[in-house]
Amino acid sequence: MVVPWDGFQLSKFIALANPKSEAKFVTFTTFLDKKSSPGQRQGNLPYPYVEGLRLDEAMNELSFIATGIYGKPIPHQNGAPLRLVVPWKYGFKCIKSIVKIELTDKQPLNTWQVLQAREYGFYANVNPQVDHPRWTQASERVIGGGLGRQKTLMFNGYEQQVASLYTGMDLRKNY
Repeated sequence: MVVPWDGFQLSKFIALANPKSEAKFVTFTTFLDKKSSPGQRQGNLPYPYVEGLRLDEAMNELSFIATGIYGKPIPHQNGAPLRLVVPWKYGFKCIKSIVKIELTDKQPLNTWQVLQAREYGFYANVNPQVDHPRWTQASERVIGGGLGRQKTLMFNGYEQQVASLYTGMDLRKNY
């Protein structure tokens, strides 16, 4: 889905932290307030929601933090106050309502890996050649584009900008 986000490059934010050489990953954590968020009381997901990226993925110029949408501040339902946007990855990687960002030397265990490791890998790169265990990822429906489907592009069409991040990896395994 193409969304007119406003925000800032994640790499510029991380640079302000002056990461140590040991830092290899970035962990993002969402807010936790069961009193004001009924969905967190239902127990469908373990909260707080956690997501992660390798540091080189986070430093890519395409990774950014959204603070607005459609020219206005980002509303709560779209991820206020801060939302991660990584356009070459599947949507679950774009954690909403970020309240904590940590640099670490260990790969974080994200929420969907905890719930369904067989279905949701850490990398979650858009790869139409690797089907999800329950559905095909070879084609996609364009939101607002009628009922037709189109071929899904590798890395969501950003192959030229990000493929080098995964050189030597088995992308069928590390989806």
